[in-house]
Amino acid sequence: MIAADKPRLPGFAVFAAMIAAAGLPIYIHAPKFYVDTYGVSLAALGGVLFVLRMLDFAQDPLLGWLSERTRKARAAMVTGAVALLALSMLGLFAVAPPIAPLWWFALTLTGLFSAFSFLTISFYAQGVQAADSLGPKGHTRLASWRETGALLGVCVAAVAPTLLMGTQAPFTAFALGFAILCGGALWAMRGQWSAVALPTSPESGFRIVLRDPTARWLLVLALVNATPVAVSSTLFLFFVESRLDAPGMEGPLLLLFFLAAAASAPLWGRAAARFGAKRSLLSGMVLSIVAFAGAALLGAGDTALFALVCLGSGAALGADLTLLPAIFARRMARIAPTAAEGFGLWSLVSKFTLAFAAVALLPLLETTGFTTGPDNDPQALRMLTILYAVVPCVLKLVAITLLTAIRLEEDD
Repeated sequence: MIAADKPRLPGFAVFAAMIAAAGLPIYIHAPKFYVDTYGVSLAALGGVLFVLRMLDFAQDPLLGWLSERTRKARAAMVTGAVALLALSMLGLFAVAPPIAPLWWFALTLTGLFSAFSFLTISFYAQGVQAADSLGPKGHTRLASWRETGALLGVCVAAVAPTLLMGTQAPFTAFALGFAILCGGALWAMRGQWSAVALPTSPESGFRIVLRDPTARWLLVLALVNATPVAVSSTLFLFFVESRLDAPGMEGPLLLLFFLAAAASAPLWGRAAARFGAKRSLLSGMVLSIVAFAGAALLGAGDTALFALVCLGSGAALGADLTLLPAIFARRMARIAPTAAEGFGLWSLVSKFTLAFAAVALLPLLETTGFTTGPDNDPQALRMLTILYAVVPCVLKLVAITLLTAIRLEEDD
């Protein structure tokens, strides 16, 4: 096989920014965009998102298998997936639906999610191979660059549509900007996709990963720990607009939240190098509980206090997105260094949480009579607060229990 170029960490950061911009922000903006623009119901959108995520149960492991089997042609495969990602984003936001809006929503998201999955799997698998050349702390170092880039991408993508509201077609401009970012990300990662000469195994990566108790528990932990992020992301815009009665503040607060996450990511990396990734991640989980407990006490007009919540929960997100993938990548490097299938399972687990949030929360909120805007009765606003703030606290407590019980290499 051909040895890959020496890892260029800024390139990993830019590519991570592109992938991340197509992930979480879509769950923040797409449902509300289709509700406000085309009148699609929250329940219908939640159902579509759930069905698409169910497809991932079959698709993501298969994409992991495909990524592994086409490793020698990874550069070409990645280029095709990036093109599909850009076209799907343009279709979702920049093209008036040529068919029923709900079906167009489903069709464009199918392309977007499929490309997103393949790119995530291939990118993280390549990172495992590249990190070994960066020294004993290579996985944490690469993760710090990668996740900082991802968080900056989320920052820009989450706030850009709001900042562009003064333009004639803000979401069209957003989609075009994303397409440009796709081209830049491909250029930044040029020469980084060559197959690395690693030992191969006739055994399937799925069996290697699922047979390992630590890997299995890390996947369970990822499922539980990512669900609070999915819940809060799905409901963030509704909470700010309706619970805080602060329409127009969604963009600045989102930016504050993700900037706190991006700024904290390198700090969590340093903390992990000094105190260990597990201990540092536990600290981030505790910070998340404190932040969301504070959000549960807020009401109309408490925008300034919610800004503090955004700072705290954003910093906690930086720990989640930097340290947990690094822990999993380090485990993959130990048990299955060539198994992209492991990251197929990781991608599946991560995205299932967003599906759960969409299918469970949006219809439940709608049954209380909740509507977008400030005109909601106290029962609907109470349910919004419970779902946005209380549920994440409970889930984080479960995640803390799981992480405490998992034995990692650094515990030895």
